[in-house]
Amino acid sequence: MTNQEVPSQQTQHNPDAVTLLKSVPVTYHVLNQPEAMTLRVNMCVCVSGVLLCLFSGVLSGFSSVKDQQHTVSLSGKWSLSNSNGSVSLPAEVPGCVHSALQQQGYIQDPYFRFNDVSYRWIAFDNWTYSTTFNVSTQLRSKQKVLLVFDGVDTVASIQLNGVSVGKTDNMFRRYDLSVRDLLTDADNELRVSFSSPVLYASERRKAHSAYRVPPECPPDVQKGECHVNFIRKEQSSFSWDWGPSFPTMGLWKGVRLEAFDVLQLIQVSSVPLYNLSVSQWRVHVQLLVDAVQTTNGQITLSIPELESEQTVQTQFLSGKTKNSITLHINTSSQVKLWWPNGHGDQPFYQLTVRGFQDGFLVLSTESKVYFRTVELVQEPVVGSPGLSFYFRINGKPIFLKGSNWIPAHSFQDQVSPAVLRNLLQSAVDANMNALRVWGGGVYEQDLFYSICDEMGIMVWQDFMFACAMYPTEDDFIQTVREEVSQQVQRLKSHPSVIIWSGNNENEAALATDWFSIPVSQRPLYRKDYVTLYVNNIRAIVREEDESRQFLVSSPTNGAESEQEGWVAANPYDPLYGDTHFYSYFLDCWDWRTFPRTRFASEYGFQSWPSFSTLQPVSVKADWSYNSSFSSHRQHHENGNQQMLQQAALHFNLPNATDPLKRFTDTLYITQVMQAQCVKTQTEFYRRSQSEIIEGKGRTMGALYWQLNDIWQAPSWSSIEFGGKWKMLHYFAQNFFAAVLPVAFEDNDTLFIYAVSDLSHDLKLRAVVSVYSWADLDPVCTLKSDLLLVPGGSAAAIFKQPVTALLAGCGLCTRLTCLLTFHLEDSGGQQGPTNHHFLSSPKDAQGLQRPNITAKVQQDATGYTVTLHSASVAPYVWLDVGNVPGRFSSNGFLMVSRNRTVGFEAWRSTSVAELSRSLTVTSLADVY
Repeated sequence: MTNQEVPSQQTQHNPDAVTLLKSVPVTYHVLNQPEAMTLRVNMCVCVSGVLLCLFSGVLSGFSSVKDQQHTVSLSGKWSLSNSNGSVSLPAEVPGCVHSALQQQGYIQDPYFRFNDVSYRWIAFDNWTYSTTFNVSTQLRSKQKVLLVFDGVDTVASIQLNGVSVGKTDNMFRRYDLSVRDLLTDADNELRVSFSSPVLYASERRKAHSAYRVPPECPPDVQKGECHVNFIRKEQSSFSWDWGPSFPTMGLWKGVRLEAFDVLQLIQVSSVPLYNLSVSQWRVHVQLLVDAVQTTNGQITLSIPELESEQTVQTQFLSGKTKNSITLHINTSSQVKLWWPNGHGDQPFYQLTVRGFQDGFLVLSTESKVYFRTVELVQEPVVGSPGLSFYFRINGKPIFLKGSNWIPAHSFQDQVSPAVLRNLLQSAVDANMNALRVWGGGVYEQDLFYSICDEMGIMVWQDFMFACAMYPTEDDFIQTVREEVSQQVQRLKSHPSVIIWSGNNENEAALATDWFSIPVSQRPLYRKDYVTLYVNNIRAIVREEDESRQFLVSSPTNGAESEQEGWVAANPYDPLYGDTHFYSYFLDCWDWRTFPRTRFASEYGFQSWPSFSTLQPVSVKADWSYNSSFSSHRQHHENGNQQMLQQAALHFNLPNATDPLKRFTDTLYITQVMQAQCVKTQTEFYRRSQSEIIEGKGRTMGALYWQLNDIWQAPSWSSIEFGGKWKMLHYFAQNFFAAVLPVAFEDNDTLFIYAVSDLSHDLKLRAVVSVYSWADLDPVCTLKSDLLLVPGGSAAAIFKQPVTALLAGCGLCTRLTCLLTFHLEDSGGQQGPTNHHFLSSPKDAQGLQRPNITAKVQQDATGYTVTLHSASVAPYVWLDVGNVPGRFSSNGFLMVSRNRTVGFEAWRSTSVAELSRSLTVTSLADVY
């Protein structure tokens, strides 16, 4: 302790005197503790020069000096060298080899042009991280000292002062190594020697000689490495159909020493559970502790705001153990609930946990507790032979609107808090309430889930297995078991996580024979599948977390797959579970091509990013759709051709004579195609939520593939690498709106549905305006009667044959006119304005160049762009080049002479810069 406040009464020193001091308060600070404590000195006696005092007071927020845990961070500057010592450089921890090489100028930007292939050598070499550090005598005197690695990527041996202290083989695990007796007074040297992940995976494959574990290698178009399923590492780091091959190595999370005399708290988790029969909440709290020796103690839990507290006697067993305690909440009716975005707020409570041993405080922590219930409902559906598949949050059925999340960078050390927050805010701003953390990337960092909690984003959490079979040797299973246990303990306190899923597409791969496995061998692979995902992963999840359900795969038939021995005959069956659906050749404007599924967890179309995103990683020779660069960046077989084929169904393809204009126009048309395709498919799913047609329907989720990009390349994303919104993301703002009008044709009849996510009922009518392509004034406007639209439903509110509708408008035909429409109640418009084209825009008669002019202005609220158009302009696209930011609306249909949109800049800019940078493109401008 260090004395902060000296008692006011003082006495001269007299070794023989006996002196009494009056009762006074004294404030003390404990070393390494943020909280001060105030104790009362009841009496002090000075006997022969020794001051003896009696104290009174509550020990709050600290323990005795002897029991203090010491934490020393070893993150920061390290040294890095390759196997033969020819490359030696400083390196940051957390970090990876590629980042260090780039930061020190050994390599260019790995994303530049063809560098993903040029820098393959990095992943084939072995690399060693090393550092020296000093520790205090006080730390070395502790009973236990652990060297803790939160994330080692991936295969490494660890030496401290020349002595081997451990090996790692799993990127997704924390490693604790006992090192107390190896520490010295002088410099301590720590070395982490990494083996090439590519060569390791290959060696593991060779050692597994009994039978192959497919796929052996990725498709050639991905330019990747082989046997990634033999290493517990980010699966997409060996390449994917939207990302490069950068098999990283490094200390991708923090490194530290933890020293203690009694115990240390490794993890605290809190899972609220609701007992419906007695209408009462309880919070299941689990403490993962590491104790030096078995001791008796007590634990106190409290949520002061809910006036709930509980103290239990416990035993801290020697070593790592879990201590589980239940805190009963006595005021259930007053508990504020966490809701998904768009359905309510995201309140939390503060949980305080304190542990005592022999009257001393030995652990103290606080964490957030969010109260919410989640159910995955799979039950018979009236009028259908299958089962429902939807989520109920706090007893309310919720339609999941969102996307799929992939790693935000090939090098995780470069995923900053700002990058995470911008991407997740972009999801919320597009009216999303859910993201699926896809199983071929990484379990995201703590901040990701905390932001999702805060913003109300539900998370469908895959375990990190994707598009492959996996080995089931004992050592592989054992490291997976530890991985799963650690990740569930880490993530289960987050209300945002609503479901665990064992893998991405592996049930489908097995059921539909992606890998050409002989019929006689299939039982062996099914046995391995059940061993890994059911007997191990599922068993651990069910033991660790009783609050959420576990799906073995995605897509899956859920309960029906389980009935069929965990691998359904057809995991894509629309009558059960979730589906993934991709079709690049069928006309995406025809809603009949989409499966009327219970839940759409993956679907989408590719597009290219903006020129401003590609420009920094390319040169002039690359700026052609047919260049080597454009081919190299496309990792999906025939993807560049498929985009143009789909676009050509409804649009004239760009044909400018200027090569650069032709390239940028082609980038634009791919984004138009993608936005319109995903819009049509998502609107189909949203309007299908209340219908059963031929046994199919009741769709309760639409998660398109994919939200974000890992590099600057064509992909299915709606947000480009760097955070720029594609046209699709602007469209998502509308097609995920809480109240949405959807139009479609069936047998030449126009239907308009009103879709509502709201809790309350609405009375709505459809307002339809008919425009000529050649004129900005509507030809006519139609209104339907007000009809009841129940909350959380989709209802048809307008129906009319197209020929009758056009005949009533006079001069219109399918080729000369288009429709806009919106919903309104007695108080005015509800939701966005939508559009419906009566023919393909390439066939439209009267569509002309609108000659749009733009004026940039600035006022107290920010920047605005005011547009003036001479004619109807579809897909109006504003771009300010490399000025980062986003518009309030973009990619829109302009049927008015003037329109003003806002621009939110992500760095300082000016009217002059924005005016110089601004380009405005509409569909007719690229012909």
